[in-house]
Amino acid sequence: MLLASCAVGPDFMPPDAPPATGYTSERRLAPTGSAATPGGNAQSFAAGSDLPGTWWALFHSRQINAFVEEAIRNHPDIEAAQYALRAARENALSQQGSLFPQVSASGSAERTQASTTQSGQWPGQTSLYTLYGASVSVSYALDLWGGTRRQVEALQAQADYQAFRMEATYLSLTANVVTAAITDASLRDQIAATEEIIKAETDQLERIQRQFDVGAISKSDVLSQEATLAQAKATLAPLQKQLAQQRNQLMAYLGRLPHQDRGEHVSLAELRLPRKLPVSLPSSLVRQRPDIRQAEATLHQATATVGVGIANLLPQVTLSGSYGASGPERLFSPTTLVWEAAASVSQKLIDGGALYHTKEADVATFEQDLSLYKSTVITAFQNVADSLRAIQYDAEALKAQAAAEKATADSLNMAIEQFKSGAVPYANVINAQQSYLNARVSRIKSQATRFTDTAALFQALGGGWWHRQDETPAALPRANPGYFAGPNRTTQEAM
Repeated sequence: MLLASCAVGPDFMPPDAPPATGYTSERRLAPTGSAATPGGNAQSFAAGSDLPGTWWALFHSRQINAFVEEAIRNHPDIEAAQYALRAARENALSQQGSLFPQVSASGSAERTQASTTQSGQWPGQTSLYTLYGASVSVSYALDLWGGTRRQVEALQAQADYQAFRMEATYLSLTANVVTAAITDASLRDQIAATEEIIKAETDQLERIQRQFDVGAISKSDVLSQEATLAQAKATLAPLQKQLAQQRNQLMAYLGRLPHQDRGEHVSLAELRLPRKLPVSLPSSLVRQRPDIRQAEATLHQATATVGVGIANLLPQVTLSGSYGASGPERLFSPTTLVWEAAASVSQKLIDGGALYHTKEADVATFEQDLSLYKSTVITAFQNVADSLRAIQYDAEALKAQAAAEKATADSLNMAIEQFKSGAVPYANVINAQQSYLNARVSRIKSQATRFTDTAALFQALGGGWWHRQDETPAALPRANPGYFAGPNRTTQEAM
């Protein structure tokens, strides 16, 4: 009966990938535009190509590589995810033990003094004797309907969920580290550009002041330049605040405290923008995104739980037996041997519909998880499409910003020369300076955005975790020191 038994309830099958031929309405994405500035090269999309496990290495920055390695090594979230996975695996292995017979042994020795007065004899006489006992008991719950196997299946699905949650933690952390390092570099360049503008405008104020002293210009020109210089200085402090907070965030990603900042940083000029971007096929995305695989594992667990609910509605069969001996001496002699064999069947007849409605709740949970799985898939495709569009249009934005920076720089130089010759009022120089400062800062932001867009695409595509093999001991279940459970230990001893 055991060999022929089946597991009731639905068997889990991973949902089919959505019938998508691409991530965007275009059948094939054209290469991006380019700009004559670091990080401004064109990028093409290699449809169907696989992602590397260490995608951040495509930026060709040793410092970014070092940051990512340190974060993976030190961040507590990684360690917590590993222990969560280990706990889930241990729970699954624990439940697997229910599929086997449960065997226990017991022994006893009792020294007793008896008196004949206990039976009404008088005068009483006492006697001493020792009573020994030993037995082995076996209990086995027949899993006729597969309820226990479904419980094991549900816990194994929970372990799969924790495994993909750990991968999602890795992916989120590495992407955050790369983005934080790039943002840090962008803020440093913005601060450097602002300081250059402040120095240039300070020098310009000194020249204007000398011209005013000799009566060549009016006081209003001096005041206008002072106002422009003050406005430029006012933009510096907010950038410095953002940089300080960004450094604190980066240190947190690295598993450091803020005071442990050693000053390592990335320069935008040293980064290399990948020219060829691998883009997974839509049919592969559902197997590569950790959040989709998490949703799938949750759906698998819900499917198995439905089987458990159905099995609980059916009769439960248990076999048990014991063998042992009990007597004052010579244990296991024919006169002291005792044994017992039993079989029991239990079935709830009236429970107010508790088991039925529990099963129906499990079915509703399955339907809920199926809908959430579909929602996760839709969001994943949206993330990839958003990243592809961002890479396309932000390349055009950088091209326009680079052109704007060059045009405003030329306009500023021309305004200064014209002012020197008296052809234009000083207000023209002020306007040109403001335009150039804004254009330069915008160009730096657009330059950094192209790198962060690329990182976002790699994250949206799953990050190549399937190529990474760094299963740490913290995530592995501990080996059983023996077949038998052994004596109980205290929590402190077990740790």
